[in-house]
Amino acid sequence: MNTAFKSGNIRDFCDRWGNNHDFAITLDADSFMPAETVLRLVRIAQANPGLGILQTLVVGLPSVSVFARVFQFGMRLGMRSYTLGATWWQGDCGPYWGHNAIIRLAPFIAHCRMPVLPGDGPLSGHVLSHDQIEAALMRRAGYEVRVLPVDGVSWEENPPTLMEFSRRDLRWCQGNMQYWQLLTLPGLKPVSRFQLVFAIWMYLGSPAWMAMTAIGTVLLVLSEAQTAKYVPLKASAGTALFAIMMMMTFAPKIASMIDVLLTNSARRSFGGTIPFALNIAIEAAFMVLLTPIIALTHTIFLIRLFAFRRGGNWTSQMRESHAVPWRLALTKLWPQTIAGCTVLGVVAMKAPNDIGFALMGTSGLILAAPFAVATASPLMGALFARIGIGRIPEENERPAALVPLSLSAIEASSRVARKKRNKGHV
Repeated sequence: MNTAFKSGNIRDFCDRWGNNHDFAITLDADSFMPAETVLRLVRIAQANPGLGILQTLVVGLPSVSVFARVFQFGMRLGMRSYTLGATWWQGDCGPYWGHNAIIRLAPFIAHCRMPVLPGDGPLSGHVLSHDQIEAALMRRAGYEVRVLPVDGVSWEENPPTLMEFSRRDLRWCQGNMQYWQLLTLPGLKPVSRFQLVFAIWMYLGSPAWMAMTAIGTVLLVLSEAQTAKYVPLKASAGTALFAIMMMMTFAPKIASMIDVLLTNSARRSFGGTIPFALNIAIEAAFMVLLTPIIALTHTIFLIRLFAFRRGGNWTSQMRESHAVPWRLALTKLWPQTIAGCTVLGVVAMKAPNDIGFALMGTSGLILAAPFAVATASPLMGALFARIGIGRIPEENERPAALVPLSLSAIEASSRVARKKRNKGHV
C-alpha cells in the first residue's frame, strides 16, 4: 500500500536509511538530471551548511506531443523570468516543487514530517501536495530553502495530453486546498505563509473568473434587448480590467521574450527571430484556448470537492504520447462545450456587437473536445516536431547530457537539420 503517496515514499527512505546519508536528490519518474547537475547541487549544499533544500529550475524535455510541445515552450519563457523574480523576493524562503532538488537529510528527518489532517473527507488524511509544506517546515527549523534559477540543467516530461494535464492539475488542486488547515501552523515565516495562501488562490481564481462570467451572462439575459441596463460595468472598464489581467498573466513571458530577442545566443537557441516569433503567436493562441477549459475544470472540481465532499484519485500518469479518442474527449469535456455555447449564444442574441470579445473567452470552451483530440494526435505531434513548432533550445542545440536518451523530438530536429545542410552543399 502506497501510504501517504510521494511524501510517504520519501519518509520511508528517511526512516530506513536517511541517517546513513547527508543529502538526498528527489526525482519524479519523469525527471532527468545529469551527473554534472547532481555534483553541482552537492557542492553548493556542502559549501553552505545552513542550506536545507536547493530546488533546480525544471524545464520540459523535448517531446513529440503537440500539447506538451506548445505548453512547455510557453512554460520555458514564463518560468525563466518567474523563477528569477521569485529567487529575488523569496530569498531563503524559496519554493520546493517536490522533485529535481537536493535536501539536507538531518533537518528534513527531524523537522519536516507531514502532519495527518483530521476528519474523514477529501481534505483530510495525508497531505497530497507535500512539497511546499516541507519547504515551510524546513525554513521554520532555521534552514534556508533556495532555488537555482538556471535553465538547461534539470528536466522533466510534461503531460502529453489535455486529459493527463487536467488529471495531474486536479490532484494538485485538492492538495493545495488542504493548506487551509495548515495556515495556522506555529512558527512559520511570513513568506512561507504567503506561499501557502498563494497556492490556494492559484486555484480559487478559476471559480472567481467563471462566477464573473456566469453573473455577466445572467445579467445580459435579464437586460432589455441590446442594452446594458443591468450590466454594472461599462465596456471600457471591462476592457481595462481584462487588459490588466492579461498583462499580469503574461508579464513573465513578455520579459523572457524581450530578453531572448535582445540576446544573440538565446535567439539562435530558439531557432532564430522568425521561428521564435511564430512560436510565440502559436503558444498565445494555444493558451487562449486552454485557459478557459482549465478554469472551468477547476471550478467543477472545487464545487464537487466542497459541496459534495468528493475528491479525486491518485493514479499513475500516462507519460508516453498517445491519441485521445473523440468519445473520451466528449465525455470529459461536454460541460465546457455547453457552457461556451451558452455564453456565446446569449451574447449573440443580446449584444451582437460584442461577439468578437466573447469569442476570446468562449472559443476554448466551445472547442474543448476538438482541442483535446488535436493536441494529442501523434501524427500532428510528429509534424510539429519536424517543422519546429514549439521547438525549445534543446532541439536546436542538443545538450550532450540528453544524447543517451535518444529523444524522438531531438532526432526529428536532427534529421531536418541534416537535410538542410545536405541541400546547402548541393
